[in-house]
Amino acid sequence: MSRRILIVDDDPVQLRLLTAVLLKLGHRPLAVASGQAALQQLSGDGAQTIAAMVLDLVMPAMDGLAVLDTMRRQGVRVPVIVLTAQGSIEVAVSAMRAGAFDFAVKPVAPDRLGKLIENALKVGSVEAGRAPHGHKAAAEAGVGDFVGQSAAMERVLRLARKAATAEIPVLIEGESGVGKELVARAVHAGSPRNDQPFVTVNCGAIPENLVESILFGHEKGSFTGATERHVGKFAEADGGTLFLDEVGDLPISAQVKLLRAVQDGEIDPVGGRATLQVDVRIISATHRDILQMVKDGEFREDLFYRLHVFPIHVPALRMRRGDIPHLVRHFLGRACRQAGRNVAGLTAEALELLTACDWPGNIRQLENAILRAVVLADGDTLTVDEFPQIRALVEGIDAVRKEIAAPPMADEEIIASFAQALAEPDQDAAGPASLLAALDEVGEVRSLAGVEEDLIRFAISHYGGQMSEVARRLGIGRSTLYRKLKEFGIEVEKSGERIAS
Repeated sequence: MSRRILIVDDDPVQLRLLTAVLLKLGHRPLAVASGQAALQQLSGDGAQTIAAMVLDLVMPAMDGLAVLDTMRRQGVRVPVIVLTAQGSIEVAVSAMRAGAFDFAVKPVAPDRLGKLIENALKVGSVEAGRAPHGHKAAAEAGVGDFVGQSAAMERVLRLARKAATAEIPVLIEGESGVGKELVARAVHAGSPRNDQPFVTVNCGAIPENLVESILFGHEKGSFTGATERHVGKFAEADGGTLFLDEVGDLPISAQVKLLRAVQDGEIDPVGGRATLQVDVRIISATHRDILQMVKDGEFREDLFYRLHVFPIHVPALRMRRGDIPHLVRHFLGRACRQAGRNVAGLTAEALELLTACDWPGNIRQLENAILRAVVLADGDTLTVDEFPQIRALVEGIDAVRKEIAAPPMADEEIIASFAQALAEPDQDAAGPASLLAALDEVGEVRSLAGVEEDLIRFAISHYGGQMSEVARRLGIGRSTLYRKLKEFGIEVEKSGERIAS
C-alpha cells in the first residue's frame, strides 16, 4: 500500500535521490528543504496522511534535533528516521534520545532505507490505533492504573489520593514522559467531579496568537478565520477538571487572563460582550523549573502561587529502576493486544538491558520500545536484538558503530543503486555508464570534486545533453551548471557531450 513519506533535507541533490528511491519503493514522497517547512507540513491540513519522516540532522536555521524537540512538545507522533554523516553518530544517538525511531548513516543504501521505512510503518500503524500515550478514559483511570512498587511511586500515589479529596489546584512536576497526565487523571477520577468532564490542553502546542481563543473561546467573526463560535477549554471543562499540560510554555501575555480565570472563575471569550462564570478545578503540569522561571521573569509570580498550591513531583524512571520489570510486563501484555501478537516474554539479558537504560524519555519511551520490539520480533521471545536503539543508549557509541560497521552494500554499489533509482523504469542502470565509483584505484575515497564531475558527465549523457533537464535533475541553476562545465573542462554539443582536450 502506498504511504506518504515526508523527506526533509536542505541538499537538493539528496532530496531528489531520496525522492526517487521512495518512488521506486512504491511510496508517495513529500520533499521539503528545511525544518520549518517540515513542521508546517506536520501541522497542516494533510498532516494526518504523513505516515513517516526521513529527516536530515544537519540543516541551517533549524536542525533535525530542533525539529524532533518541537514535534515532542507539540505531541506529533510520526515515526522519524534520521540521516547523519559517518562522523556524527553521537548526534544520531542524541536524536534517538529525542524520540527518533531509527537512524541511518549517509550514504544509505536503498534497500536499508526501504527496510527502515517498512519497520517504521509497521510500528506507526499499531501506534495509530491506540489512545494517546495509552491512557484510559478519565472515568476509568485511577491510582490502580499505576505500575510499580518503589517507595518513590508510593509517595506519588499517596499525594494523589490526598489531592483527589480536595478542590485546590494541583501542580504536577516531572520530566517529559514520566506520566504526569496519568497522575492528573487519577486525581480527577478520585474526586467528587469524576462524573464531569476531564479536559486536557497542551499549552506548549498552541500558537501564541491562538492561546486566548483556545483557552477562553471566541465569538464568530471576532478575528480573521473565526468562521464559527468556539466555546474554549475552560467552558468545555465547566463543572469538571481542566488539565493544563506544559503550563510553563504559556506566553506571559496569556498568563494574565489565566490568573483571572484561576482566581475568580471568570473568562472573557475573544470578541465576547460579557464575562462568563465557570466552575473548573485546575490541575497543571510542567517539565520546566517554574520557580526559576519566576526568578527570571518568564512566569508570573502571582500565577505560580495560584497553581502551586498542592505540588506533586513524579520521579524519572531512572530514579526507580526497580519498577522497570513490572512496567515491562505491563507494557508487553498491552503491546501484544495492540499488535495482535503472542510474545511470551523477554530473555534475562534483554530485561537486564532495559533495566540498565537511563530512559531519557521515561515511561513513554519504555512503552514505545516494547511496542516496537513486539511488532518487529520474529520469534515469541524478545532478545537484546529487538532493542538496537536501547543498546546504543546503554552501551554507548561503540555499540552503534558495530551495528552500522558493515553496511549491506559497498559505497560504489550504493551510488550505483541511487543512479538506478533516478533512471527511467525501462533503463538498465547496471552498466558502466551509471556506476559512479566512490573509491579510487588504490581504495581511497575520491575527492568530492571528482565524484561531482562524474555525476555531471553521467547526467549529461543520461539526459542526452538537455541542459535544462540536467540542471533540474541535479538541483542546481543553469548558470551554476555552466560554471561547473567550464571548471571541469566539459564541452557539450546538442547531440550530447564532448570533453575538451
